[in-house]
Amino acid sequence: MDTGLVKQSPFTLSRGPASGERERRVEYLLVIYPTGDLRDKLLDEQQQFSSDYGLSSSVRNKPHITVAAFQAGEVVEDTLIRWIQRICNRHKSFEITLNNYSGFPPHTIYLRVLDPQPFRQLMQQLRAIDDFIRSSGCPPVNLINRPFLSIAGGLTEQVYNKAMPDYSRRTFHGSFGVDELVLLKREHSFDPCKTVNIFRLLPDTQQPCTLPA
Repeated sequence: MDTGLVKQSPFTLSRGPASGERERRVEYLLVIYPTGDLRDKLLDEQQQFSSDYGLSSSVRNKPHITVAAFQAGEVVEDTLIRWIQRICNRHKSFEITLNNYSGFPPHTIYLRVLDPQPFRQLMQQLRAIDDFIRSSGCPPVNLINRPFLSIAGGLTEQVYNKAMPDYSRRTFHGSFGVDELVLLKREHSFDPCKTVNIFRLLPDTQQPCTLPA
């Protein structure tokens, strides 16, 4: 899967702890949650999949679209929050349309995002976070430039191969407005996520702010 990792940044951030200084790292996820009636429809889709294919409720995650995923030391969390908010202050709210199903063999069935264009400018600005994370000795940020919304993930190959032919024939269409991003964190991949911060985007009628030099 092409994750759209962007390597360069036009911004300069203060560096993290000196190399060799040990710190506890956690996993961060920057996500978009669907809202309104569509959120309820997606929850029903997940529930129906679990029921049809005998999966436990623990397999399901709250419906979301991942914008970025990365590891970082908690010592730099406040800096990350400030910079993500400055980036969000430059971006207007936008609409996402979900259209039909696809899959990542052999483990995930998802809904496609019809037009990824609204994400691209956001990805360009989030390069600053990638540079900062690298400078603190952590792996590169995984920036998602081909967004999707998972209906069922972590599947066995047997379940995937049984479900995918059915879902490839189904149709789905729904839209929702995006006016905020949510930063989550967890210590390990199988831990539940905790909300760190909510970043509001500009109303569609408001002019974007200018980042400081």
